[in-house]
Amino acid sequence: MGPRFHTDLEAVYRDMRRDHGPVVPVTLPGEVPAWLVIGYRELYQVTTDPVLFPRDQGLWNQWDTLPEDWPLRPMIGTRQPSVYFTVGAEHRRHLAMVQHALETVNHIELHRTAEEIADRLIDSFCGAGEAEIVSGYAKPLPLLTLARILGFPDSDGPELIRFLTDMCDGGPDALAGFERALALMQQLVATKHAAPAADVVSAMLGHPEEFTDEAYALNLMAITSAGFLPTADWIGNSVRLMLTDDRFAASLTGGRHSIPEAMNEVLWEDTPTQILAGRWAARDTRLGGHTIARGDMLLLGLAGANGDPAAHTHDSPDGLRNSNFAHFAFSHGEYQCPFPAQEIAEVIARTGIEVLLDRLPDLELAVPPSTLARRPSPFLRGMTVLPVRFATTPPYGGH
Repeated sequence: MGPRFHTDLEAVYRDMRRDHGPVVPVTLPGEVPAWLVIGYRELYQVTTDPVLFPRDQGLWNQWDTLPEDWPLRPMIGTRQPSVYFTVGAEHRRHLAMVQHALETVNHIELHRTAEEIADRLIDSFCGAGEAEIVSGYAKPLPLLTLARILGFPDSDGPELIRFLTDMCDGGPDALAGFERALALMQQLVATKHAAPAADVVSAMLGHPEEFTDEAYALNLMAITSAGFLPTADWIGNSVRLMLTDDRFAASLTGGRHSIPEAMNEVLWEDTPTQILAGRWAARDTRLGGHTIARGDMLLLGLAGANGDPAAHTHDSPDGLRNSNFAHFAFSHGEYQCPFPAQEIAEVIARTGIEVLLDRLPDLELAVPPSTLARRPSPFLRGMTVLPVRFATTPPYGGH
């Protein structure tokens, strides 16, 4: 943590590599030790070897040292029955159910829903000539769109945004945010048991494999939390890039670097999920020049690995990744973000950026780029605020 982590992340990782190599000893809140893997090759090794580096929290050699109110408990998890916190055959059983449900999402309808919500959000500020689009657009758009396809009532949106933000930022309100968000998940599962509909939660309940209501609620939590802030940060970071980088500024008026290229560049250079917990060593081993003891936790340094100089050997002359999709933004291997979830996130993010730039074509930053601040989270990398200005325009809704 600390200012440099948010203002000069590239230099922080460069210093880490110089001092420690591709695997870095770090401490989590409360002086809890862990290893941060920031080497591209080393992260590939960890994520493709679920035998040596399983996602089995039960192996962790630090459980006995943790206070009950440790703020990262929701992100590390215990042996919770969900796609994110199970291993082996049980993980594959949960994954099959979640993927089945996500594959029922019609992408044409998803695009239409995202477009409708985007227009409604823009209508609320387009007459003002200025807006703060993290809180006013980038955050509510993916959450409200996800809530609609999952089956939540629109009225749950504001609370879900607040609770999930608290949980994912890993601060003092993380545990309370987790409990309050989970209560909404449990309520929705009960509602869909009683009255199933054409939504993702009903599809989960309709899968032939049976699960407990606790498992359905925790899987819903995994889908919602993984889909919300990372997608919001994908939108915010992409808009920031297009408004501040000369290579993309022309695209606002139809230049050669497109929205998809900006979005892919962000997945490489401004990874929304920059550190992911975690893996645990099944036995004593060596990695990146360090001895990793059985039960040690490894944090997946997705942003660090993406920035590894060893992964930058085939960039285009202008430094852009263009059609190179070999980043770690969605993690990798058996536990990577399910492909249907990646597709849903891309539809929401791309629709949101397209509608914003279509409705407000002269959009520009309202503050110097150097004054923009990052949210104080080591795990998720997004803007705290993104103030913009534009020519006023009437709302589509006509009010």
